[in-house]
Amino acid sequence: MGWDFETEPEFQKKLDWMETFVREEIFPLETLAEHWRSDAGRAQFKSITDPMKEEVKKKGLWAAHLPPDMGGLGFGQVKLGLMHEILGQTPYGPSIFGNNAPDSGNAELIAVGGTEQQKKDWMEPLLAGKYRSCFSMTEPGAGADPTLLTTNAMLDGDEWVINGHKWFSSNASVSDFLLVMARTGDADTSAYKAFSMFIVPTKTKGVNILRDVPTMGEPDHKTGEPGGHAEIIYDNVRVPFDSIVGGKDGIGQGFALAQKRLGPGRIHHAMRWLGQSRRAFDIMCERSLSRYTHGSILAEKQMIQDYIAESYAERQAARLLTLQAAWKMDQLHAAGKHYSDARVEIGVIKFWGAKVLYNVIDRAIQVHGSLGYTTDLPLESMYRHARAARIYDGPDEVHKVTVARQVLKDYRPHEVPSEHVPTRRRAAIEKFAEYLEGVDG
Repeated sequence: MGWDFETEPEFQKKLDWMETFVREEIFPLETLAEHWRSDAGRAQFKSITDPMKEEVKKKGLWAAHLPPDMGGLGFGQVKLGLMHEILGQTPYGPSIFGNNAPDSGNAELIAVGGTEQQKKDWMEPLLAGKYRSCFSMTEPGAGADPTLLTTNAMLDGDEWVINGHKWFSSNASVSDFLLVMARTGDADTSAYKAFSMFIVPTKTKGVNILRDVPTMGEPDHKTGEPGGHAEIIYDNVRVPFDSIVGGKDGIGQGFALAQKRLGPGRIHHAMRWLGQSRRAFDIMCERSLSRYTHGSILAEKQMIQDYIAESYAERQAARLLTLQAAWKMDQLHAAGKHYSDARVEIGVIKFWGAKVLYNVIDRAIQVHGSLGYTTDLPLESMYRHARAARIYDGPDEVHKVTVARQVLKDYRPHEVPSEHVPTRRRAAIEKFAEYLEGVDG
């Protein structure tokens, strides 16, 4: 029975190195974010971070999200979770370690569904950090319900012609290629077999990136900056027949591939949130021990103690739920099974982790008062970005429905409640009748 909460010493050494590296080398980059917004600034950023990436590779920590048979390092989800708890503290961490969204999920999608040629042409450069990618699925009229997607791909000779309107296509404006979900089935085809996934080079004629949509998290974002969420018109975009992920066998497999991507993608988000909430928690605790008001430091005020206790408990619950989900995913992979068998665990951490992230940051801001509301601390930016966690990769409500439906499969209806005391008493009297003879009551 393997059931412990220890990290093997050799891997703990790697985590310790990561902790120091992230805080000393990557954290400082955040304070110069305005410098990285221009083309010249991004070139400078690359000259700074490329040597960091090489150092990460030397330590054997690059692109750890894929198993060896898929081109990665084979760390598994538990180790990846422990890594992301460190990397997620800063928005620059995952990219410098080669497992940032959306590239990490897109590499996994091609790894599990692509042809050998597609892996060579697209996945390998993606893993090497030579390419950036985009997942282009959401549409203005279809978000949480993907069966409503209208972008279509029609076969014309040996080419597919793609037409449609997408938005929130993350990273599109800086990507080298897009993974595009489009309808290939007719009206009689089941919705879940009617869509296919296409690899489309971003510079293909007819791919019209209209804009990066400014958001609550980045209201002043400009099109062409990394991390944007693009609105795209696909206007008679022609791609070769074998651009479908999986080739001919990939026709109609769009939803299946999306789920294979989104399962790991969701847990990767939850792992990063652990890092963000930890950083906010650390900032809050430091402030509570430093700020003096009304006769004592904040740490001695019962309401602040409540914030700290609640945040600690919620974070620990989120952390254990996330690592348990990661453990189950590792077990499923080892058994040759699909991650969908962990849909309950993944669904829980998606909505619970997002809630905890938001709560901890909110309390940290409150403890700081007006200082927490300013841009002098990272909390206000973390707060704005955290709100999106309850929406992307499926809104909270969808995940709660999934969890509830799966949980309820283990129960059966009873006309009379199974715990109905009078009914249970009659059954008990019958069961123990020989012992109850002559006993009052």
